[in-house]
Amino acid sequence: MNSFDLNHSLREQWEFHWNHQVRARLQGLTDDEYFWSPVPDAWSARPRGTSTAPIQAGSGAFTINFAYPEPVPAPFTTIAWRLGHVIVGVLAARNASHFGALPASYDSWEYAGSAAAALDQLDTQLDVWLAGVRNLGDEGLLVPVGDKEPYPELTMADLVLHIHRELIHHLSEVSLLRDLYAHTHRAPGPVG
Repeated sequence: MNSFDLNHSLREQWEFHWNHQVRARLQGLTDDEYFWSPVPDAWSARPRGTSTAPIQAGSGAFTINFAYPEPVPAPFTTIAWRLGHVIVGVLAARNASHFGALPASYDSWEYAGSAAAALDQLDTQLDVWLAGVRNLGDEGLLVPVGDKEPYPELTMADLVLHIHRELIHHLSEVSLLRDLYAHTHRAPGPVG
């Protein structure tokens, strides 16, 4: 009788989606797409000192927009913002809390000033995340997350499922924004 490999199944949930859908959808992301907003006053990653958002987090040349409490309705967010959120809030902060990576927060992060740099950061953080999950084995997935997370009684398996949902959710939004950009920035076709 084969035993069930929970760790493999949880990683496969994300890795299949990444390898067969999302990564191909991110190929060729341009800086124009990365920073593009279809609406005024969207939250984004912007050169330091150029934003009017209440909070401009980040330690480098680019900052990311926030407000606490978040306005209702929440502002529209660009691909740059969404990737920044995934890279830092979803992955890097968890990599630091659970897998020994360098400390990371919205305030301390050096946000990418280009699409290529953001995709490099995403690849790096995903590699750290997946290696960390793999090293947990099945037993480590059953350990409570503790005070590093808002719900300390939940297990690492619960956290992995949550992070994978977040990745699928936000990177699907990025894909949709790319589609919208492509369909609103087409060169005019022949009239006829």
